[in-house]
Formats: sequence, structure tokens, C-alpha cells
Amino acid sequence: MKKITTKLVLGLLISLAFVSCREDETIFPSSSKSVAAPRSDGNIEGFYLLNEGNMGMNRASIDIFSYRTGNYTTDIYSERNPTVVKELGDVGNDIQIYGNKVYAVINVSNKVEVIDKWTAKRIKKIDIPNCRYVAFYKDKAYVSSYAGPVAIDPNAEIGFVAEIDTTSLEIKRKVNVGYQPEQMVVHNGKLYVANSGGYRVPNYDRTVSVIDLETFTEIKKIDVGINLYSIEIDSRGDIYVSSRGDYYNTPSNLFVIDTKTDEKKMQLNMPVLGMCLVDDLLYYYSVSWSYLTNSNKVTYGIMDTRTKKVISDKIITDGTDKQIMIPYGLQVNPETKEIYITDAQNYVVTGYIYCFTPEGKLKWKTTGGNIPAHIAFITKN
Repeated sequence: MKKITTKLVLGLLISLAFVSCREDETIFPSSSKSVAAPRSDGNIEGFYLLNEGNMGMNRASIDIFSYRTGNYTTDIYSERNPTVVKELGDVGNDIQIYGNKVYAVINVSNKVEVIDKWTAKRIKKIDIPNCRYVAFYKDKAYVSSYAGPVAIDPNAEIGFVAEIDTTSLEIKRKVNVGYQPEQMVVHNGKLYVANSGGYRVPNYDRTVSVIDLETFTEIKKIDVGINLYSIEIDSRGDIYVSSRGDYYNTPSNLFVIDTKTDEKKMQLNMPVLGMCLVDDLLYYYSVSWSYLTNSNKVTYGIMDTRTKKVISDKIITDGTDKQIMIPYGLQVNPETKEIYITDAQNYVVTGYIYCFTPEGKLKWKTTGGNIPAHIAFITKN
């Protein structure tokens, strides 16, 4: 199995280096470059990176990095799927891998693109309005949806979560949650959904919906904090939920939910936007915009989830953070502990992807697409 999988990855990357055209067909060439030394150890083959693309521009795209070759290849979806109209679509919001399928949530195009893990060819498009994030449990995928159109509206409708069978790729059930739901985690047969209420500003939602996955009903709303966004869960069942605040007087914050009681148990008083939990360490960054100062404040850090204490106010230790304009994505390789941070720049030009050692020293940097954001690691099995 190891040899077959490696060959499939190598075959994909080799095929991406060549462009072939059929009559009456437009092929969009990808671009591949060597950024790291090839490596053959470990169960992780590489990763997909989803570039969000500026809203309204249909510039979402997917890149791939291979540890086996050390190559970073941009915009492979267009090349592998030349007949797809408007290519990947408008605003790539999330990408996750489950089994041998990759799920790319394309927000403004109102769809989830399901592609083959090894060839990047489309398997199916699933229509879900204003979809946001995806999570998995057993043989189901769960996709959060704002439900209504993209618009600031005090009367914006309540959001929902769609349940998708990962074999048939059909929507099976839906359940209403809070307003403008974002990220989700699963624990003990329950789905926890962070509700933002972002369209209903200044009347943000402040709850986490708890969904019983057997009955697919909302059994509780946990009052947490306004404008909730990202969510992670540790090995002890503590859930971490970030609040983006109101961009004026209520700052970004991080809260802890106890899954034994399904109640908020801590407010950690630290700004967090994006985060990634590996082992007992929560890596995080914050880009806190203030309308009072008309500026962003960027911070990074690492928290020990056992003690709930920040053990470092740095992820990057060699000064490279001064080169990053807008950190927009964060992932840590669970095997090597290498740290990946994306830079959206000014949201218009091409962004960057940075790879750091576990100690926070720069290993390599390369260009991605427009607003590089979300990373999903590719495993052998």
C-alpha cells in the first residue's frame, strides 16, 4: 500500500508538470517549483492548500505540496478539471480530507466541491447556499451554512447545518442552528457549532449550538461570547472557541467549554482568530481590526491546554513575522511539528505560504494564490 500511494502522488505531481490540450478545450496550466528537499519518511504525503480568492472575482484555487518531491504546485484544480465552468469558483472557505475524498467549501459559489484525493479530479458538486465549514463523524460530513445571501442584514435568516452521506454524497438531513454559523467540532456524538451572527451586526449571535447527531436536533445553545468563529477540542474534551469581538470596544477573546456539562467554564482574555491544536499545544494568531484606530494588531502565541497558560507569545522566532502582512491561515504538521502560516498580503496580490521549523525558524517560503488560507494534510491511508 505504501508503494502504491507514493506512486499515485508522484504520478499526480508529474502529470501536473505537463500540459496537454484536446481540441476545443482550454487547459489552465499549473505551475510547479521545488521549495524543499524531498523526504520519504512519515505517513503524511503533503498537503492541499485552498486559496480563498477575492470575493466576486472567481479566484478560488487549490495548490498542492508534496514532501516526497519537495515540489509546490499551484492551481491544480483548473488543470485537472478543464471543463468546469468558472473553475473552482468564488471564495474558498474551507478544505478537509476524509477518506479518499477532498471537500472544498466554496462560500459565495454556494457549493461544496468533492474531488479525488490522489488525482484532484472532481467527483461531485454539492449545492449548499452560503456554505462555510465542514466537519466529519463516522460516514457523514457536516457543512455549516449562513442560509441566506451575502449581505449585512439585521433580519438575516437563521443558519443551518447540512448532513451529507460521504458515500452517496447526497444531503440527508438539515438542522437549524444559530445565526451565521462558522466552524464545528464533534465530541461524544454531539456536534458543536460556533454561531457568529456576523450579518446582524451589531446584534451578534453569542452561542454555540449543540446538535445530537443521532436525532439531528439542536439540544442546547451555550452562551459564550459575541461573534464566534474558530473552534478546537483537546484530548480532555475541553472546547476552545474564539470570539472576534465587535471591532470597537469588545476585543477578540478565547473561551473554554466543558463538554461534561456543556457550559462555558473559562474566559482566557487573549485575542485569537485562527488556531490549530496539536497534542496539548494550541497554536494561535490574531489579526484584531479596530475601527477606533483604523488599524490591525497582529499577535501570535502558543498555549498549553493542560494548564490553560500561554507558554510563548511567539510562533516565529527568527524575525520573519515582520515580513508577514496579514496572517490568514495556520496549520502544524502533527508528525514533524513544522508550522505553516499563510500571508494574504493586501488581499489583492498573490499571497505567500511560509514553512517554519518547530522552533519557529524559516525553512522555506513560496507564492500561493490569491489569499492563501486553508491547509489539509494528505495521508497515505
